Amino acid sequence: MEDLKIIAANKQDYHTSRLSVAPMMDWTDRHCRYFHRLLSHRVLLYTEMVTATALVRGKALHLLDYNNAEHPLALQLGGADPKELAAAAKLGQHAGYDEINLNVGCPSDRVQSGRFGAVLMETPELVAECCAAMRAAVDVDVTVKCRIGVDKQDPNKILPEFIGRLAAVGVNRLIVHARKAWLQGLSPKENREVPPLNYGLVREVKAQFPDLQISINGGVTSLEQAKRFLDQGLDGVMIGRAVYHRPYDLLAQADDLIFEQPRNIDAHDVVHQMLPYIEAHLESGGKLHQVTRHMLGLFNGQAGARKWRRTLSEQSKKDGPERVLKALGYVERREAA
Repeated sequence: MEDLKIIAANKQDYHTSRLSVAPMMDWTDRHCRYFHRLLSHRVLLYTEMVTATALVRGKALHLLDYNNAEHPLALQLGGADPKELAAAAKLGQHAGYDEINLNVGCPSDRVQSGRFGAVLMETPELVAECCAAMRAAVDVDVTVKCRIGVDKQDPNKILPEFIGRLAAVGVNRLIVHARKAWLQGLSPKENREVPPLNYGLVREVKAQFPDLQISINGGVTSLEQAKRFLDQGLDGVMIGRAVYHRPYDLLAQADDLIFEQPRNIDAHDVVHQMLPYIEAHLESGGKLHQVTRHMLGLFNGQAGARKWRRTLSEQSKKDGPERVLKALGYVERREAA
């Protein structure tokens, strides 16, 4: 088993963010991130969105919990109050996060009702004020994940203006989801699929702001596609659901193809590396499926993958590592990438 201290040593070596795993509500929790880190030492990981209100007013500091092996690791915050976001960012830095990211892209009704997420695309001056307050409160990078626009906005006009305002207050890294968000009429799922992708606009704003680090997000499903974006001059690529559903395919080769640091990773070995983590989680009162639900796609496309998923999805009062080993027995080893 690789020493996880090696992974933790990457804590400060994240600044290019050439490849990152998108923050995804209910998915990229600390168990998911630990699992993903075993597959890639270099990929930048993000938390689920955590609201500033929950941290500052609700004192829900357990939402900041993570394993030190997860670095490099970014905290994504949701909110629209500069003072509250600054206080939350400070809590994130104190907890040891390498980056604080502001969500300006989520279109869900719950987020809209709080007047944050994608709706903030309509008030770039407020976003700039929030970012300025956060930057004044912390020493780590403050970044923004946004859309190219919302509703009837003209992305060609508003996106450069939006980025310009953020650059003026010192934000030097943005992740742009290359789709509009429709705040009315589309569900969050539809907002990830229905609005057309506009990769060309993201490349244009990178050319317009050459000194900023611009990462692209939306519709990326392979490392080959990610590498093409990097070759075209973009600074980073963020991948979401494709990584979650096919973690081995996307992450096991990432250190080699994206970061030029070859590693030999066997999916069976990764499962065995997860067992001590699972045992510790169970001993602390956790449930097996809280961890294994993130591992269902590990053998995607392989013979035995269905039995692997089905066995892990079964639940009983005696769930433990034995169930994981039983599920693993249905899958033959494949050659490491």
